[in-house]
Amino acid sequence: MQRLLNNLTFRVLTAVALGVVVGILWPDAGKALKPLGDTFVNLVRMVIAPIIFLTIVAGIATIGDLKHVGRVGGKAFLYFEVVTTFALAIGLVVVNVTKPGAGLDVSAMAKGDISRYAQAGEQMKFVDYLVHIVPSSVVDAFAKGEILQVVFFAVLFGVALTMSGEVGRNITDGCERLAQVFFKLVGIIMHVAPLGAFGAMAFTVGSFGLKTLLPLGRLMLDVYLTMFIFVFVVLNIICRLYGFSLWEFIKYIREEILLVLGTSSSEAALPSMLEKLERYGCSKSVVRLVIPTGYSFNLDGTSIYLSMALIFIAQVFRVDLSIGQQIGILLILMLTSKGAAGVTGSGFIVLASTLAAMRVVPLEGLALLLGVDRFMSEARAIVNLVGNGVATLVISRSETAFDDSKRAAALEHQHLQRLGLSTG
Repeated sequence: MQRLLNNLTFRVLTAVALGVVVGILWPDAGKALKPLGDTFVNLVRMVIAPIIFLTIVAGIATIGDLKHVGRVGGKAFLYFEVVTTFALAIGLVVVNVTKPGAGLDVSAMAKGDISRYAQAGEQMKFVDYLVHIVPSSVVDAFAKGEILQVVFFAVLFGVALTMSGEVGRNITDGCERLAQVFFKLVGIIMHVAPLGAFGAMAFTVGSFGLKTLLPLGRLMLDVYLTMFIFVFVVLNIICRLYGFSLWEFIKYIREEILLVLGTSSSEAALPSMLEKLERYGCSKSVVRLVIPTGYSFNLDGTSIYLSMALIFIAQVFRVDLSIGQQIGILLILMLTSKGAAGVTGSGFIVLASTLAAMRVVPLEGLALLLGVDRFMSEARAIVNLVGNGVATLVISRSETAFDDSKRAAALEHQHLQRLGLSTG
């Protein structure tokens, strides 16, 4: 029993269930628990930018050969673009077939205030996304947690370190040691993960309730179904092509998946994903390059949600989009979705900017999604997490930088831990 109580998976899952119960039975109390979830997310965000910076810098500098860095980075970006485009396309196909927004009475549906999202979305044009990548101040990028800007600076810094010879190697060693300190810090933060998951779930259910979400239940069901198809068909096929078992990998990272489920943030699982993928057999240099950049450029779950949400709004307002217009939407989202992690407000602002660019689908339709957005954010974050893990496996295998003996040892160690025969 003591071993079960010490298991993070069990504690997070229990906290999520208790949060749902509190939100349903005592909604006012659930709303009051919002600070618990917010505080935990802030604790995680406090260390994410330094961890991403340190891991990317160490990853590039460890490779040493800039040609190798370019090859790994090129493969990663090609993979990201192909797979996220596939995710967007699947979302468009499913939402056109199932038509979750057809026949809904927009006047009877719960709405929320979208003014801040709409304003930000109208201001963020494509050129702004490109300019946004380069920080005006490195300190400002870290202070605001602008992940895209931190990634950009980290890549430049890592390349400069590689070109600096002996001085660069000394700094690289320092970065790796400092990264280990941050990993320990995350370990301390994870002790309060169940409290964060409890507060976040209680607030979500208490604020929006289940009854007001019923008219939008069809969209939620379709989004979850599409993400299930994407993970267990598309990602499963990709894994098989490169000699991996998707189900085995999902079981291996189940603690991280449950942590994301409770907090609705894939950032919470970043440090442990880095360590687990290295133990699983992926090369450290590949892991530290692909995972952090994937948090900005490989957002499979977010891509599916964006494409389906946009067509859903069009269906609700009875806007008949032609095939050409939907292909245009796909092309716009291929670009704007890459900025989702680098803009405060992420998915909603990207969706607002896409609607503003099209000028066909009413921007006020975003208000319909506020109530269910939180309930779908868990699915988005989990698919993003799994997608980045699979990307790392694929790039490692393609670079002949995957150790199958390490994978066998990691799985055996995890099995012994479940049986209580290992404490390491």
